Amino acid sequence: MVKAKEEESTVEETADNFKTKELEGNGVIKSNVLWSMGVGLIPFPIVDILGTSAVQLRMLDQLTKLYGIEFSKNWGKSAIGSLVGGLGSNGLARVGVSASKMLPFFGTVVGVVASPLASGASTYAIGKIFLQHFASGGTFLDFNPEKVREHFAHLFEEGKLVASNMKGELKKA
Repeated sequence: MVKAKEEESTVEETADNFKTKELEGNGVIKSNVLWSMGVGLIPFPIVDILGTSAVQLRMLDQLTKLYGIEFSKNWGKSAIGSLVGGLGSNGLARVGVSASKMLPFFGTVVGVVASPLASGASTYAIGKIFLQHFASGGTFLDFNPEKVREHFAHLFEEGKLVASNMKGELKKA
C-alpha cells in the first residue's frame, strides 16, 4: 500500500513538473514572439530577418536550458532554416515583405505592418514545435523537420493570429 502511494506521488510530481515546464516554455515563446515582432519593425530590409533569426536562436537556447538539453548555434540555425525554408510561398513572402521596405512610402508601410506579424508567427511556430519536441524527450540530434513540416505550417498560421492578438493587446496597453 505504501509503495502504491509513493508511485502515485511520483506520477503527480512528474505531471506537475511537466505542466510547470510547459507553462515556463509558453512564457519563453510569448516573450520571444514579442521581441520578434519588435525586430520586425526594423525598417531595413533583411536586417529584420537576421534579427528575428537571432531572437529565435535565443529562444531555442532558453528552451533547451529549460529541458536540460545541450544547445548548439549550428544545430539551432540548421533547425530554424529547415523549418522556415519548408514554408514554401509563406517563407518567400516573409523575404518579400522584408524587401518591400526598400520601396518608398507604400513599401515601408506594408513592410512595417506585415513584417512584425510574419516574424512573430514564425517565432511562435518554431517555439511550439521545439517545446513539444523537447517535452517528449527529443533533442536537436533526433529532430526531423520533414516529420513536422505540415504541423509547422499549421502553427505558422496559428501564430499569425497569436501575433495579431498580441499586437492588439500592446495597442491597448
